[in-house]
Amino acid sequence: MVLLAAAVCTKAGKAIVSRQFVEMTRTRIEGLLAAFPKLMNTGKQHTFVETDSVRYVYQPLEKLYMVLITTKNSNILEDLETLRLFSRVIPEYCRVLEESEISEHCFDLIFAFDEIVALGYRENVNLAQIRTFTEMDSHEEKVFRAVRETQEREAKAEMRRKAKELQQARRDAERSGKKVPAFGGFGSAGMTSVSSGSIISDSIIEPEKPKMTPAAVRYASEGLAVVVIAGVSEGGALSSSLSSRPSGPSKALKLGAKGKEVDNFVDKLKSEGETIMSNTGKRSSDVSKALPPPVNVESVHLRVEEKISLTCGRDGGLQNMEVLGMITLRVTDDKHGRIRLIVNNNDNKGLQLQTHPNVDKKLFSADSVIGLKNPEKSFPLNNDVGVLKWRLQTTDESLIPLTINCWPSESGAGCDVNIEYELQEDSLELNDVVISIPVPAGVGAPLIGDLDGEYKHDGRRSLLEWCLPVIDANNKTGSLEFSIAGQPNDFFPINVSFVSKRNYCDIQVTKATYVDGDGPVRFSSETSFVVDKYEIL
Repeated sequence: MVLLAAAVCTKAGKAIVSRQFVEMTRTRIEGLLAAFPKLMNTGKQHTFVETDSVRYVYQPLEKLYMVLITTKNSNILEDLETLRLFSRVIPEYCRVLEESEISEHCFDLIFAFDEIVALGYRENVNLAQIRTFTEMDSHEEKVFRAVRETQEREAKAEMRRKAKELQQARRDAERSGKKVPAFGGFGSAGMTSVSSGSIISDSIIEPEKPKMTPAAVRYASEGLAVVVIAGVSEGGALSSSLSSRPSGPSKALKLGAKGKEVDNFVDKLKSEGETIMSNTGKRSSDVSKALPPPVNVESVHLRVEEKISLTCGRDGGLQNMEVLGMITLRVTDDKHGRIRLIVNNNDNKGLQLQTHPNVDKKLFSADSVIGLKNPEKSFPLNNDVGVLKWRLQTTDESLIPLTINCWPSESGAGCDVNIEYELQEDSLELNDVVISIPVPAGVGAPLIGDLDGEYKHDGRRSLLEWCLPVIDANNKTGSLEFSIAGQPNDFFPINVSFVSKRNYCDIQVTKATYVDGDGPVRFSSETSFVVDKYEIL
């Protein structure tokens, strides 16, 4: 078998994406594809046509055609088998079989085509192997990430060691009667309070780490382009090597500069009539879920943050649920350093509360007021300090904020799946809710029936994402029905993500006052309730 080219074209013969496996000019392939619709005879049942020089083997894809162009002496049975594999690859990358969707994922399709055919001959691969090859799981990338994480841990350990040294230096200065260096307003434990507050905050919301895309790894491994990815040791080696060269104009690679060759290549494509689309958009599931910061921030600002980790069984039963919360205080004006916070705790779920070591525990237990043990001292300026944290751990099903029920039932053509949600905590308002259901790979897109909200099918990751912008007391329940080939176990585990501006545990700071005079202090606050893990196994 000698395969000359593989293309996806319209019924009029316009090429959307084409991959040539032998030396062939653009004019030649466009001419062959333009002649293809004229050669088809609708009265016959076969899916191939021949000319004096080539053979077309094709398969309809709704309004498009998947076409293979081969030599006339190729094996028609092998051609048809290869055509079926090509037709199964396209739905893995394209949610709908339309011209715009094919154009958007053209490079993904070309990479997949290259795994099927090499130099005109079919490779012995299946759909699962193609998916693995195109994802480009890199051992070097894993090593790089492990080294970077080790460096981050060492930097945090060094930071804690320096904090202890500063704290010890302050204590020594107090004993000797020298002037005490200003490390903050918490007295002898100022740095400890700041570092502990930072550590707690990191445990609640951890920023998303950058990822190396498969395309970047592929380009770098094949030597097709120079891809600069953030790295410490590489940058240091590069700067030291450049410093040894004499000064003056240089043609060496400049980090951050845009290559003229790329611009010239794009201009040539535009001059040939090609449409260049920018691919700066991101999938909604890949964007980190974060609430926007408040616009008006006072000199006394409070953050009430909560994070939930939940695991449920598919047949009911809460295996584990944990909610971690914290109130963080930030003071930016020294006039408001000596203040107290009045906390309103209306929660009845059985929380475990814990105040900062420098907070007066007796005052908090008696009057729900957060204040320093030494009222003459001030809170640290321009530092986020965790003054109160709480923890809720339970297996009580009635405390689940959002229940998810999945009912897959086998049918003759596969499985009929019905999924429904119900908001059990009426006081919550969940935003940007995404319910991710795994689906079998290589069987195409699911057939959607009844639907509340929107859905997205990610064939590459084998996920069906059910997207709901808001779930609140006016939109407590909803359902999704779809059909797809598979077994009931294929649709688990289900993962849920959301954000909310209302916290789950009813704890809020209602008032801030001065230590002297009990006068009110203007303050701003923000509340966030996010998901760490929300699984239905």
